[in-house]
Amino acid sequence: MTTNIVDVDDLTGDQLHEVLDLAAELKAAQRAGDGRKPLTDRTLAMIFEKPSTRTRVSFETGMTQLGGHAIFLGPDDIHLGHGEPIKDTARAVSRYADFIMARVFDHDDIVELAEYATVPVINGLTDDAHPCQTLADLLTIRERFGGFDTDVAWVGDGNNVCQSFVIGAAMTDIDLTVATPEGYGIAGDVRDRAAELGNAPEETTDPDAAIEGADIVYTDVWVSMGQEDRREQKLQDFDGFQLTTDRVGDRPVMHCLPAHRGEEITDDLLESDNAIVWDQAENRLHAQNGLLAWLAE
Repeated sequence: MTTNIVDVDDLTGDQLHEVLDLAAELKAAQRAGDGRKPLTDRTLAMIFEKPSTRTRVSFETGMTQLGGHAIFLGPDDIHLGHGEPIKDTARAVSRYADFIMARVFDHDDIVELAEYATVPVINGLTDDAHPCQTLADLLTIRERFGGFDTDVAWVGDGNNVCQSFVIGAAMTDIDLTVATPEGYGIAGDVRDRAAELGNAPEETTDPDAAIEGADIVYTDVWVSMGQEDRREQKLQDFDGFQLTTDRVGDRPVMHCLPAHRGEEITDDLLESDNAIVWDQAENRLHAQNGLLAWLAE
């Protein structure tokens, strides 16, 4: 049976730790100049409806490091669901590539792609979930704290990055508090899944209350790609949720990037020693390498 990673909990708890262990091993080997090549002659097809710096560069670099090859399929190269049904694209590309990574708008598209593909499908981001970012986040937290015995405050929008992190936190027993404006919280089904995993987050509309007991503070943009028409309303609704140096104190700060400096986070905080965002960004590469190598085993 093909394993697809549509969201983090497509992995079991044990499998999640296996992926993170393998990611750490591959990272250490790469830095020691002893890069392993478990994906020699393997091909990753990368389908992009949404552009991205980190997703493309990290996956393409990772496949090269692991001995394989990545093919970029942008909006002008492939018409996912337009001109050809998604299920036909899934079945055809499966005959050529060993893995498919897709970064799309509609979460149902990645679900359909995974249903009909006969090779592993990895969600590179949808409007509902971003599991690859969560793997990088968890690897970063584990490196920083030596494990997951931490309290994390999410401050901002209960968006796709937040929702996958909620699931990842539940799977690793991270104590998480999510602070969002009224009406911007996580989806009910995400809350239910986290509860079933045994560790649903606390939710509040008070960012300072969330930060008070936190070891780490995490934020993301308030206006995501595709929400530009809601920009003015969202900036108004999120007034009072900006992360500043004074608000955060000496706590490490995470951000999945790209950041809208001066909106959800101040420039000086992002440039401070408290920001561990570049560790997160690098760990996209290593976490995904771990995932790809694990899927190939």
